[in-house]
Amino acid sequence: MRTQRPDAEPFVERRAARPDVPTAGRDRRVRQAVSALLWTVVVGGVLAYAVTLLVPSWYQLQGERLLVVTSGSMAPRFVEGDVVVLRSVRDASELKPGLIVTFQPVGGTSLVTHRIVSLHRLPAMQDDGTGRMEPVLDGSGEPVLQPYLRTQGDANPEPDPNATPLERVRGVLLRVHHGWGDTLVWATSSAGRAVMLVPPLLALATLEVLSVLDARRRRRTRGGRRTADDRRVDALLLD
Repeated sequence: MRTQRPDAEPFVERRAARPDVPTAGRDRRVRQAVSALLWTVVVGGVLAYAVTLLVPSWYQLQGERLLVVTSGSMAPRFVEGDVVVLRSVRDASELKPGLIVTFQPVGGTSLVTHRIVSLHRLPAMQDDGTGRMEPVLDGSGEPVLQPYLRTQGDANPEPDPNATPLERVRGVLLRVHHGWGDTLVWATSSAGRAVMLVPPLLALATLEVLSVLDARRRRRTRGGRRTADDRRVDALLLD
């Protein structure tokens, strides 16, 4: 191996200038924009999902309940697609004609929200085991009376056919949120959950892939720079 003599002409490395790469800055900006978009999807989906959990929970903490209206029997007070806010009933003295209540009709499984038209004390009824209803008797053989209410929808021409015992009342109307129903139903459906959660998960996976690719690119860049430095050292040592 030959070395350069001190009195020799200084070595001048004649190498072509590295061409400027204007696309590097553009690629970096595109990468930052993609990351910002993906993080926006993640944050937006997580926040939307959190809202669907926190809103009902917030009402429950105040002893209230949300109920989606599915018929127009109380129009124009509220219509299908609205959401009513209810509070529970603790005592019969809280009820009076004119109040709107939600109840489960005798023999029914779905909830109904109608206005009270009258209050009564009627004999409590029970199933005798054969499907026939009989009055409940006290120790002296007298019928046990309990509070009942007659209800009617504002849009219905006649009262509801059966009186409703107080124990079947689920709540008294407090407020109405018009138009909330469709959003609430969609947000709590499987399709709504998928729309809110799947895109953020895919965005997180994409961010992870991009992070791995960036790390590999940085390693290749550092390796390339070391190789170029080694070549320059060898060029100085050689004649």
